[in-house]
Amino acid sequence: MTPSKPTSPASTFWQPIRSFALSQLTSLVRRATLRESDLAPKYEKVHNFKVHTFRGPHWCEYCANFMWGLIAQGVKCADCGLNVHKQCSKVVPNDCQPDLRHVKKVYSCDLTTLVKAHNTKRPMVVDMCIQEIEARGLQSEGLYRISGFSELIEDVKLAFDRDGEKADISSNAYEDINIITGALKLYFRELPIPLITYDAYPRFIETAKITDPEKRLESLHEALKLLPPAHCETLRYLMAHLKRVTQYEKENLMSSENLGIVFGPTLMRAPELDAMTALNDIRYQRLVVETLITNEDVLF
Repeated sequence: MTPSKPTSPASTFWQPIRSFALSQLTSLVRRATLRESDLAPKYEKVHNFKVHTFRGPHWCEYCANFMWGLIAQGVKCADCGLNVHKQCSKVVPNDCQPDLRHVKKVYSCDLTTLVKAHNTKRPMVVDMCIQEIEARGLQSEGLYRISGFSELIEDVKLAFDRDGEKADISSNAYEDINIITGALKLYFRELPIPLITYDAYPRFIETAKITDPEKRLESLHEALKLLPPAHCETLRYLMAHLKRVTQYEKENLMSSENLGIVFGPTLMRAPELDAMTALNDIRYQRLVVETLITNEDVLF
């Protein structure tokens, strides 16, 4: 039997220090990782170019060449202010970083534009309204089904447009929680591109028509991949919230089916379909939202 080597005093002295240093390093790495995950993701966004007449001499910010002409010399991004030739706008990367000087509203603003302008994962109106509803409204009977006073809902909208994340939507300002739920639904209704986008709409409707539950879930999972990242993240957050609403169904009487009826037409809008087709789609819109709520933990 080989005798073990005696431990040197120096080794004994340094061992606890090394262990402490390693634990400190691990803690620092963990905190850095957490901070990194808390940062807003780098959503890709196309530029919102509009034909523009420039006063005085201007140069293209993409190719650096002069922009000739007296009127309509080029295009300007309405969200970040980038000035380029019309032909250059076709090859400019999708790297628009909206500027708050150009993005002056919360409601009726493109969702990805809003979150990039404020450097957030989701629109602040969605986060703030949901936090307020969960703090004091989950047991409210008819939550999301009962409407608040339209004038006060409009007040909330104006407060967000004017004050952004500093808007006061507490019980001191709006005692009726239905005003806050109404403001949240109004935000989704006024999106220029719906939360479930026009491009993805047909795929979601076709998914709802699948009768086999497992195949429907698989198809819905694939359909979610068609959504822009900011839309998908906002939908995930909303569905997790609505799932929590259903956990208080005995008090608020709102099942996933009831919430599907409320939110189906709010989150999905038919892209220029005839009236009869749009009417027929309502039941499928309800089914899409109901399935998303019920299976949010699996689908996202």
